[in-house]
Amino acid sequence: MQLVVARIGRAHGIKGEVTVEVRTDEPELRLGPGAVLATEPAHVGPLTIETGRVHSGRLLLRFEGVRDRTAAEALRNTLLISEVDPAELPEDPEEFYDHQLMDLDVVLADGTEVGRITEITHLPSQDLFIVERPDGSEVMIPFVEEIVAEIDLEEQRAVITPPPGLIDESEAVIASTRDEDANVVDGSADAGADAARDGKKGDA
Repeated sequence: MQLVVARIGRAHGIKGEVTVEVRTDEPELRLGPGAVLATEPAHVGPLTIETGRVHSGRLLLRFEGVRDRTAAEALRNTLLISEVDPAELPEDPEEFYDHQLMDLDVVLADGTEVGRITEITHLPSQDLFIVERPDGSEVMIPFVEEIVAEIDLEEQRAVITPPPGLIDESEAVIASTRDEDANVVDGSADAGADAARDGKKGDA
């Protein structure tokens, strides 16, 4: 399974280094020297990391064969993709990969259904669940401890305690959309979640 672990930013200096927007909670594992990464767009890669260092709080990488600023700048906005075993889990039990969170039911503490996670957006300040409501509308739920009280992978649900105004609770329904789907496709296997970058409270 492929997970997006970083996005290449601007060139740094004149020797081929680039800044990267890290999208994994395990950069030492996914973005260490020697790591071979697929890319999006695909024709840019694969890229092999030659060196990495932190400068002013940003991770800088240099790739094999990229020796000057022009070549580094040509990689800007490229996504770096790591091949991950679908059965692999983060070392920290409080961390999650994006594919584990996709399609979870989102419910309130009393069991009221809010919707289902259809996308996870990783912002510099925090991660967001994009939750599709039963009526087809969407609501954004910050993936922070104050709001996301529990992730229950066995029950395939995320329990939230939203502050007033975050969601319109009057539109929430009690019946789980997952249960409704199960009645329609009784006995069929769940569709696989789309691979994204690694993730904790967001990319792995």
